[in-house]
Amino acid sequence: MDAPERAEPRADPWFPFSPCTVAGCLPRRPAAAGAVRRSARWAALAAVLPAGVALSPVVRRLAPARRAVLVRWWGGAIATALGVRVRVTGGPAAGPALVVANHVSWLDVPLLAAVAPGRMVAKREVGRYPVLGRLAARGGTLFIDRERLRSLPGTVAEVAGALRAGSTVVAFPEGSTRCGRELGPFRGALFQAALEAGVPVQPVAIRYRAHSTADTADTADGPGVTDTAGAVDTRAAFVGDDALAASLRRVAAARGLVAEVTVLPPLPPGAHPDRRALAAAAREAVETALGTGARAAVVAAVAGADRRPPPPPGRQPAAAWSPVA
Repeated sequence: MDAPERAEPRADPWFPFSPCTVAGCLPRRPAAAGAVRRSARWAALAAVLPAGVALSPVVRRLAPARRAVLVRWWGGAIATALGVRVRVTGGPAAGPALVVANHVSWLDVPLLAAVAPGRMVAKREVGRYPVLGRLAARGGTLFIDRERLRSLPGTVAEVAGALRAGSTVVAFPEGSTRCGRELGPFRGALFQAALEAGVPVQPVAIRYRAHSTADTADTADGPGVTDTAGAVDTRAAFVGDDALAASLRRVAAARGLVAEVTVLPPLPPGAHPDRRALAAAAREAVETALGTGARAAVVAAVAGADRRPPPPPGRQPAAAWSPVA
């Protein structure tokens, strides 16, 4: 998971930059769930997070197929605990791949865990987060030092090695979060790892929207939750100087929040001559999916806001997860 970057661009041209801000993108009066439901969500989250920490040493020792089932269950359980409805279109390709997605929120991580499990690429600061940092490290996260450009070739080599060893690796090539209304440039460095390992790139589009027009915010005095078609909901966005705790409270209080995850056709190895062309093709696929709605052919509802928690591991189909680059 990438924390949001400042709205002011840094002097370093390679450092990720996002124009999105709390004041410019987040709703001032979002629709909120009732007090009882909010309390129930916090209680459920308090049970699911420690379970992930407790199980992580065991999960690492499991065979890949069983590990994926547990990781998928945990990612779906996080979404369910927070009352987020998750709708998944498509499914990940068999075998190792570099999974790349647009980045809106810390919530992207458990969503991807519930759909396309893999080793995440994250900035090194994520390893210092309480609870989440420990989970990331135990989950095999590949950390990147974005302050030191000279360390990038080593990170690319590490990712390529993981792909060659049969792991799926998940990354957010924008390098920072945006509110979901626009897509940032995809940086090409990690796509080089897919080229070197000879594995496909699996683009994934993530979008948040309101369940119905009744769940949108009053936009008369501030940024709206959704656009006129209800296609973009910024309540889950983690941007600008937003604090993780504030973002978590906002998501836990949200009424009618829907997360749509569209797994797009993989880009086969050898189809693009270099990492820049490969990154551009992946970005175009994600942009097209986000621009056209891509809401049809829903094949899975990983979590439901008004439904019972997901079944225990082993009693539901597999799912996925990931951090950033």
